[in-house]
Amino acid sequence: MSIDQDGIKLKFDTSEYKTSIHPKWCPGCGDFAILKAVKNALYELQIDPTQTILVAGIGCSSKMMHSVGVYGLHTIHGRALPVATGVKLGNHGLNVIAFGGDGDMMGIGGNHFLHAARRNTDMLLIIPNNQTYGLTTGQASPTSDFGYKTSTSPDGTIEMPLNATQLALTAGATFVARSSSADNDHLQKMIEEGMKHEGFAVIDVLQFCITFNKINTPDYYEPRLYDTSEDKDFDPSDLNQAMVKSYQWGDKIPKGVIYKNTTKPVFDKEIPQLQNTPMALREHDEPVNVSKIFNDLR
Repeated sequence: MSIDQDGIKLKFDTSEYKTSIHPKWCPGCGDFAILKAVKNALYELQIDPTQTILVAGIGCSSKMMHSVGVYGLHTIHGRALPVATGVKLGNHGLNVIAFGGDGDMMGIGGNHFLHAARRNTDMLLIIPNNQTYGLTTGQASPTSDFGYKTSTSPDGTIEMPLNATQLALTAGATFVARSSSADNDHLQKMIEEGMKHEGFAVIDVLQFCITFNKINTPDYYEPRLYDTSEDKDFDPSDLNQAMVKSYQWGDKIPKGVIYKNTTKPVFDKEIPQLQNTPMALREHDEPVNVSKIFNDLR
């Protein structure tokens, strides 16, 4: 129990969102800032840690689920979203947060990303996007810039990069934002907004890999990034305007809320069987015998 600045008793203390596990990242890695922002956002919103789960894929950033004092599920590469969807359907009362880097979500998990956005399942997806495969020593990822030189593309990659915000908007996500691991206050704010949103929320986080990506650094992005809130004519509820913003990349790169739609039906709220008690909490008069189903499928 703790007291906030207005003297109000808070149910959950900051210590309840921590664990004893220190993630093994390179000193100065942007993932440290993302981890801090996640824990601070959970605390500020007073999210019940016993009713929250982080579902992660494989990659440097996915290790952070071990360092947050909530439930965690480490899946295989690219499969965080279908598992997170299953968790949400099994117990739609949980706060579900999925983690996956640019390789995890835009590469091997790209198909799952499209359908999670299309369904508009109520969950938050955080994409630490360092534009490289950091865990496997810096190969080009689906979001790497054209010409990005690595050990496996010594002359520069010849593939054009994917834009996570464009893809999220096109596929049907109802909350799309971008932030940077170099701006912790802004990142925390975006995570809080994503957590409060009902529907599929995506935050593309420009996360800096100080070991392998020497190009897309804070010094590169700082003069280019601007907050969408600075554009007084921009309406984030207008999909057409949001699409125009998402295509901005180069000398001007938008961060902040790019799109927010509160009218699209939420997938788990449209399933009749989930309207009452979560499936995981229902009591059955007797155990359900599924052996006949399996026998019929043989």
